[in-house]
Amino acid sequence: QVQLIESGGGLVQAGDSLRLACAPSRNYMMGWFRQAPGKEREFVAGISLRGSISEYEDSVLGRFTISRDDAKNTVSLQMNSLKPDDTAVYYCAASVLYNRPKRLFTDYDYWGQGTQVTVSS
Repeated sequence: QVQLIESGGGLVQAGDSLRLACAPSRNYMMGWFRQAPGKEREFVAGISLRGSISEYEDSVLGRFTISRDDAKNTVSLQMNSLKPDDTAVYYCAASVLYNRPKRLFTDYDYWGQGTQVTVSS
């Protein structure tokens, strides 16, 4: 069993930036999901095992960037131009089976405990 540890959440104003980090990430395809109150968990971004392919949910495309640093054994999510609609608990996830990013949470094997991101207007 792998325990993923997230960091970097917080309370910011609309238009601000935050950077989330998650470890460990080496040897896994990694993804970020989020869940707002009363809503289902949704895919935010994913990065392939080798870091060459990334995918994003449409509403964050151009604002969020996922990256991985295998030397540091971490994956990051840089979030710019944050909006109140981005408010949610953010989870990182790791997949053992898949190399390319997947958008279904059932395709991931390990999860972090979640970190709260709150964006005020």
